[in-house]
Amino acid sequence: MTEQQTQLPPPQTMRGTNQSGLRAWNERLIFTLLHNHGAMPKAEIARVTGLSAQTVSVIIRALEQEGFLEKGEPVRGRIGQPSIPISLAANGAYFLGLKIGRRSSEMILTDFHGTIRDRAMLRHDWPEPEAARAFALRAAHDLVMRLPKSHRERIAGLGIAQPFQLWGWSQALGAPRDVMDRWRQADLCNDIGQHLPYPVFMRNDASAACGAELVFGRTSLPRDFVYFYIGFFIGGGVALNGALHTGEGGNSGALGSMPVRAPDGQTVQLIELSSIYGLEKLLVKEGLDPDSLWQDPNLWPVPDSIISAWVDMAADAIAQAIVACLAVIDFKAVVVDGWFPPAIRHRLRMRVLDALEQRDLAGLNMPEIHQGSLGSDARALGAAALPFTDRFLVATDAGPGNSSSRTDLS
Repeated sequence: MTEQQTQLPPPQTMRGTNQSGLRAWNERLIFTLLHNHGAMPKAEIARVTGLSAQTVSVIIRALEQEGFLEKGEPVRGRIGQPSIPISLAANGAYFLGLKIGRRSSEMILTDFHGTIRDRAMLRHDWPEPEAARAFALRAAHDLVMRLPKSHRERIAGLGIAQPFQLWGWSQALGAPRDVMDRWRQADLCNDIGQHLPYPVFMRNDASAACGAELVFGRTSLPRDFVYFYIGFFIGGGVALNGALHTGEGGNSGALGSMPVRAPDGQTVQLIELSSIYGLEKLLVKEGLDPDSLWQDPNLWPVPDSIISAWVDMAADAIAQAIVACLAVIDFKAVVVDGWFPPAIRHRLRMRVLDALEQRDLAGLNMPEIHQGSLGSDARALGAAALPFTDRFLVATDAGPGNSSSRTDLS
């Protein structure tokens, strides 16, 4: 159990209601409490939520019968009856998360604990909307059918993490313009949702990764942080007051578009200096195959000299972007994650910290610099977090999302 899980909130921060007709809210409150803090006895749940012991007992008994909650082994204290911890049942619900990437697409199946149970992957030179739709429907069917028959009705929904405005990157992807232009009219969320018996949601891939760190992350973070995710392109997300902030158009935290100064003195977008796309170009320049970067995110067979050059360039540009972010919002922390081996993630984090300490921070507060805890799975887990949040949690989202069944995920 992480530090974040063991520190319970004060009673006034999560309040239920004993009024009739509001059981759904109280259920969400209990789900959220158990998700965030792990197993708890009924008495502690009642204390933290402010619900009566009777109300908590009635709700928990019903949720146990429905298979969402389970009892642990009794814990004996010095006096009185032993307490029985209540927790989310891992098999109580399942969630599908689809990541549409520039070089690959992937679907995962997670359980009620956020553990990835199964996955399917499609490699491609560039994403096409028709192929993405076909893969999503095929993978969803296959992953669900591999569950025990009694569990297949427990799928709560599918989330999609997709880069926005894919049609603008045909040149960088080496893709035919007419193929990428088809993304202008594509409505993957609605197209897939018409064929599935559960709701489908969509979010920008980097924002989804930030949301995954909030919902499934294993790092204790302040309530306000800025998040950088480095995939084929770099993107980002913003967390304010413990919630993902996506803005009215769903595009807040588009950090890849931030202007930074390149080593040659020219002003370019962050995406040009801190993306794996840039590392691909370095490999091609040395006559090496860039496809090696996409075979396994935990193993990059790349010469250290090339990695060092890319990490230095990427970290300096990210440090510039952090300073700009701090001038707008007093973020307490910065999280850096991406599609690369853990050792490179650590190396990049340390280099970002070094580069930031060399910047002029007059009038600004130095933030904590953290490694993301989800790595290459962050975007797919962020997608799976969309139906998880929508169905079971008290709002952890400060912005809109798209859904095949509703338009507000908050």
